[in-house]
Amino acid sequence: MFRRLLNRPLASPRSFFLFGPRGTGKTTWLKHHLPDVLFINLLQSEFYNRLSANPGHIRQLIPPGYQDWVVIDEVQRIPALLNEVHDLIEADKLNFVLTGSSARTLRRRGVNLLAGRALTYHMHPLTVGEQEEAFNLNDSLRFGHLPARFSENNPRKYLQDYVQTYLREEVMQESLTRSIGHFSRFLEVASFSQGNAVNISAVAREAQIERAVAENYFSILKDLLIAVRLPVFSRKAKRKLIAQKKFYFFDVGVFRAIRPMGPLDSEAELDGPSLETLVLQELRAVNDYHDYGYQFFFWRTRNNLEVDFVLYGPLGLLAIEVKRSTQVQPKHTRALREFKKDYPPAQRFIFYGGTTTLHIDGIEVWPIADALRNLDRILRC
Repeated sequence: MFRRLLNRPLASPRSFFLFGPRGTGKTTWLKHHLPDVLFINLLQSEFYNRLSANPGHIRQLIPPGYQDWVVIDEVQRIPALLNEVHDLIEADKLNFVLTGSSARTLRRRGVNLLAGRALTYHMHPLTVGEQEEAFNLNDSLRFGHLPARFSENNPRKYLQDYVQTYLREEVMQESLTRSIGHFSRFLEVASFSQGNAVNISAVAREAQIERAVAENYFSILKDLLIAVRLPVFSRKAKRKLIAQKKFYFFDVGVFRAIRPMGPLDSEAELDGPSLETLVLQELRAVNDYHDYGYQFFFWRTRNNLEVDFVLYGPLGLLAIEVKRSTQVQPKHTRALREFKKDYPPAQRFIFYGGTTTLHIDGIEVWPIADALRNLDRILRC
């Protein structure tokens, strides 16, 4: 079992939400740290059927005088339970852990989110630091960092099944779309936008759906926590910038499982998007686990100068370029040099495919594997 970096939620006895995509290890983590507490798994029919019919039945599941943690797994399946949880926190001083793989149902139905009585944390795929000696860059770029893939004899098949599980269990069970066929086709088309600013109208045409449907599908991916869209960094902008958001699936292995491949496709075409995806998922995880408070953006001008990731927060302003090249050429530093002109406080980095750490015109250049192992240090620079 990998030792996870997430440790803040249990440091104090206060109820909390733990959100994260399916398969990131929420349940395993909780059962390891809270092995003997009351555990209500809403994916199990015995709990789901009784509590969906009568949310108040949860009171009968809690023994008299019980004062330990109460875990409700996949709470978004019965949003009405949160009213009961709220009352139990107030009246009986109980502490709850509420996990979820979708924030959509909770937000869209305007349910009681406990009015600040519960903190919110996120679980991500395994980080490089959590993997320790198990980390292999080539394997990461092919199969990603979902915990279960490390114990699978056929990780590619596991990831394909994982994608299908999401389609069946998350999308269909929550009735998020009328046509699973349309959504499946949209997923494949969206995978070609990985790491790019998304033209929603173009995606809709390629997927043969209405633009409004495509926009809704992108929202579904975000709400199911399996995709993220980065806005352009435009604070005190001095240049004309594009308006579209960049799109990424949350894990490089999931992206590779969704992206269709055929005899006319080359693995080399996936190198750039895969590297960017891996870096982004690591950045997001380290930022959340250490509560650094960075917001994530990218920067792209109308004349196509682009910085892959811009992190803005209490600790500073970071600009990061990701290059698969083994050599750093002047063209690779141009966007970072221009970004520095507009934002002098920025700390600038290039993560590249070489093996030597370099310093070029105030830019720190890190081999990708070394950068991923030292992200905590980089984010605190």
